[in-house]
Amino acid sequence: MRILVMNPNTTASMTASIRATATAAAAPGTEILATEPLWGPESIEGHFEGYLSAAAVLDRLATLGTPFDALVMAGFGEPGREGAQELLDVPVLDITESAAQMAMMLGHAYGVVTTLDRAVPQIQDRLLTAGLLQRCAAVRGTGLGVLELEEDPRRTVEVIIETAREVVRAGAEVICLGCGGMAGLDAEVAAALGVPVVDGVAAAVKFAESVVGLGLTTSTVRSFAPPRPKAISAWPLSRHLSPVRDTGRLLATEFSAQTSDI
Repeated sequence: MRILVMNPNTTASMTASIRATATAAAAPGTEILATEPLWGPESIEGHFEGYLSAAAVLDRLATLGTPFDALVMAGFGEPGREGAQELLDVPVLDITESAAQMAMMLGHAYGVVTTLDRAVPQIQDRLLTAGLLQRCAAVRGTGLGVLELEEDPRRTVEVIIETAREVVRAGAEVICLGCGGMAGLDAEVAAALGVPVVDGVAAAVKFAESVVGLGLTTSTVRSFAPPRPKAISAWPLSRHLSPVRDTGRLLATEFSAQTSDI
């Protein structure tokens, strides 16, 4: 079984940490592939960057050319999963719904610890659309930007623990880590809090293994039917772009040709 894990931003170091967490969670015999889009924002902190990322992820999937049995989308609360479900003929899972579904199996109410406060409404909307918000006690931001998560790992864990304590006081019995960049921090946070902590990347990988193992995939009879054949100007975008270099530096208008090995 091969599972592709897609980091929605273009930061390769974050792809590496996501890959490591997914690999650790995978069962023997499951191969983890991981990559990120060829273009788009280096981190996603808001709707504008979220929609750019969704298009970039779909572009990457449309041109990847590597077979896999399931896709895990490693963005928390971000758009694009439904488009991938229409595009692909394999199961597609995202870490938002996977984390919440796993958490609801472990406690009456769960909570989410994420990055910036501005991400909170976006995550709440995603959980509401998925029918998962009713059992969410709270969603709280740590005040850390996505890229800040990697700058000082010790401080990152401390801030996550502090914020998670607030979420537990609000009634959560289980904590979900609300960013792919928090992958791998669940055990340390759980030890400090004394409550289960769900890493969305790990949860999505285990759900993907189960769905593939059961021989199931996305229903295409209605909501996620394949896109109707029609002309889409300049699509896929990456096929019409070429890396352009100026004195050894990538120009702002190009896409990066240096992506993670899958």
